[in-house]
Amino acid sequence: MEYIQTIILAVVQGLTEFLPVSSSGHLSVFGHFMEPREDSLLLLVVLHIGTLVAVVVAFHSIITGMIKEFFLTIADIFTGKFKWSVMNDNRKMMFMTIIATSLLVPVYLFLKDFFTASEGDGDIIFEGCAFIFTAILLFLSDACLKGIKTGKDMKITDAVTVGLFQCVALFPGVSRSGSTITGGLLCGFSRQTAVAFSFILGIPAILGGGFMEIREALQSGLDINYIELLIGFVVSAVVGFFAIKLVKIIAKKEKFKIFGVYTAILGSLCIIWGTLEHLDLGIILF
Repeated sequence: MEYIQTIILAVVQGLTEFLPVSSSGHLSVFGHFMEPREDSLLLLVVLHIGTLVAVVVAFHSIITGMIKEFFLTIADIFTGKFKWSVMNDNRKMMFMTIIATSLLVPVYLFLKDFFTASEGDGDIIFEGCAFIFTAILLFLSDACLKGIKTGKDMKITDAVTVGLFQCVALFPGVSRSGSTITGGLLCGFSRQTAVAFSFILGIPAILGGGFMEIREALQSGLDINYIELLIGFVVSAVVGFFAIKLVKIIAKKEKFKIFGVYTAILGSLCIIWGTLEHLDLGIILF
């Protein structure tokens, strides 16, 4: 049963990390109805790392270019050749990623306990409200005018705007990809640029959160089933890769409202079920 549960969670993580429906919200809801596991934190970290690999594979050319530009930028600074006004797409994307991610750090550190409490409070009403908020964002994204900005056109204000949208996505039930893609579209990005920046922006967020959580998990002294973790890692990576491909197609066709309908329905169901649980009716109906 643990292997089956791991595969289910890996599929959910792989799909929902990139489809604009909130992976944290889905995992929180699934965890609400599943038996708690001692190794749940470590498993979730491994699944997140699996989806991280999917991003790296899907956007390897852009990521490789950004890494190259990072070192070239350092060389240009020391040789006096660096000019902020003269940057190619990859260099500008690198700086904008750093700026947008920097906003996430203080918000997470100051409000970490609040985010953790909202995920583990045994109540799915909050997640339901967050899902509905995600639905609103997705309907808004389809209503945005078609932008033309690419990586080289990004401004600091654009990075700050998308970074703030990513901060909101720390709440379980608010889609990170949905929020950041919407933020990018509101800034006038082309849909292709908004999707690429959204997923690349998720790399430092996943890495940072993963390193902190995996250290905590390993220090707990649990017996680790490495085969189970490997299965979860592979499944989440493969499913995540194809989910990215799907999002690219949907973004071009401006069909995010499909996920808006889904998250609105899911959010409503969570609120109804959570309310019934507060009235001690949920268990009876189930």
